[in-house]
Amino acid sequence: MLQTTVTTNGHTPKHDNNPAVIIRQMTDAMRDAVVIDEDKLQLMLAALIAKGHILLEDVPGIGKTLVAKALARTIHASFKRIQCTPDLLPGDITGSAIYNPREQRFEFAAGPIFGNIVLVDEINRASPRTQSSLLESMAEGQVTSDGTTHALPDPFFIIATQNPIEMAGTFPLPEAQLDRFIVAMNLGYPSYDEEISILEREEHANPLDGIKAVVQLDDIIRLQEAAKAVNVVRPLKEYIVQIAVATRTHNDVVVGVSPRGGAALQRCVQALALIHGRTFVTPDDIKMAAPAVLAHRLLTRDRRPETAQAVIEQVLAETRVPVE
Repeated sequence: MLQTTVTTNGHTPKHDNNPAVIIRQMTDAMRDAVVIDEDKLQLMLAALIAKGHILLEDVPGIGKTLVAKALARTIHASFKRIQCTPDLLPGDITGSAIYNPREQRFEFAAGPIFGNIVLVDEINRASPRTQSSLLESMAEGQVTSDGTTHALPDPFFIIATQNPIEMAGTFPLPEAQLDRFIVAMNLGYPSYDEEISILEREEHANPLDGIKAVVQLDDIIRLQEAAKAVNVVRPLKEYIVQIAVATRTHNDVVVGVSPRGGAALQRCVQALALIHGRTFVTPDDIKMAAPAVLAHRLLTRDRRPETAQAVIEQVLAETRVPVE
């Protein structure tokens, strides 16, 4: 599931702009840095390539922050961290106008949201008002302050973490906020052998210190453009819509997957296909991504994540898979 260790020699390798080589360099660096399930690693990279954002939900100590830092360090990009607390204000994230006495005018001082990769740690500890300050940046890649719009860096990728178990001092994310994450997933506990490996690798050093960037920002932008060119044939588009529609009529669901959720699933599976070295999407890509892309978008009657996951699994099992 996850763990750290030393990786790379500190020099960005040459890869001749080949998407497959770029992806392999990133996955190799991540595997050296953390012990994580292969499917979950691919979903993390797919969220980045699909120009989305990711929410990691799990109990404390699993390594959510560690995984986020490891991914950030594989890319030669600006990295910012926002530690959420109940007293955090919107301006502490987005920035605010500060008076410049020399120029005798107010100037916008950018907040930590202005980074290529932003770790929003324990997002559910921020107040609803502060959480809402992230909506514009996640949806539109910009921040508006005092009537002026400021563009965020490109690429822009948020990795948020939250502990779904601890409720004291937390504020559950509203549905509108959850819908802005293209992927939401948990990492889970490592296996017995993996946990032994964690202890061995951390015995004498912090292995995160050895992680170096292996790709550049231009490489990420190139991957994002390449993913848009991945083909999704009409029967697979219909398959995605059928899945979304089935969630809206399920007995356990109050609000099902929106059209935006279906579009997010399509973008994610285009990125997955690229990661797998293909120029076309398959039904298996959709079945792999659907739980992580769709479950957190459901509002179930009992509001339990387990129910939402079960609904998606049932819908996938009952929806006919297109055959060429």
